[in-house]
Amino acid sequence: MNTSATEPANALRPYILVVEDEDALGTLLQYNLDKEGYRVAQCADGEEALMNIEEKQPDLVILDWMLPTVSGIEVCRRLRQRADTRNLPIIMLTARGEETDRIRGLDTGADDYVVKPFSMIELCARVRAVLRRIRPGLAENRVKHGNLLIDRVAHRVKRGDQEVHLGPTEFRLLDYFMQHPGRVFSREQLLDAVWGSDVYVETRTVDVHIGRLRRALNVEGDEDPIRTVRSAGYSLDV
Repeated sequence: MNTSATEPANALRPYILVVEDEDALGTLLQYNLDKEGYRVAQCADGEEALMNIEEKQPDLVILDWMLPTVSGIEVCRRLRQRADTRNLPIIMLTARGEETDRIRGLDTGADDYVVKPFSMIELCARVRAVLRRIRPGLAENRVKHGNLLIDRVAHRVKRGDQEVHLGPTEFRLLDYFMQHPGRVFSREQLLDAVWGSDVYVETRTVDVHIGRLRRALNVEGDEDPIRTVRSAGYSLDV
């Protein structure tokens, strides 16, 4: 992990995991998705995909049907059985174009199904559509949860009718919480998502900024929307 005092502006870009065993296609997918503004990681087999998702859950998975070790269909089935990944957006890629195969892929839990060969323009459009539908907090400029409203373009926050003034780090923390309301994040997960994996920051820094965010949000004596989960981390429970 490199030491840096710069807080990365792209830390909250949606994170996509590409699971594709064909090297050329995997590289092409990574290049085009990166160009679209996503953070992208790539792996080449189903077992590695499950381990990667366990370590760091992406915002969307692009999953090839035919994979070594564990098939894409089986990866999808296992993810849908787990409570923490039950609603993880999945786009399945396959050379299988028959209607029965498409139905099987969707019945297993895929949110969309793209048949090879496909155009990158179409795939990127599918990614945007799935994120808008499944995770609107990642795609919209204005996101509301409970009585909290965040405007990413104007860089403004409101709680009810009251304007809330936040520093840049507190703004990104709140933005990340509002993308995943109710989900508990450890300090390490928040550091990685908000500060970035290439920045060295001590974990207690998270507590400092959570404290600042709480003070800013609770000026009118409202109920604290940030829940501390002992030995686990923090979540947004508006």
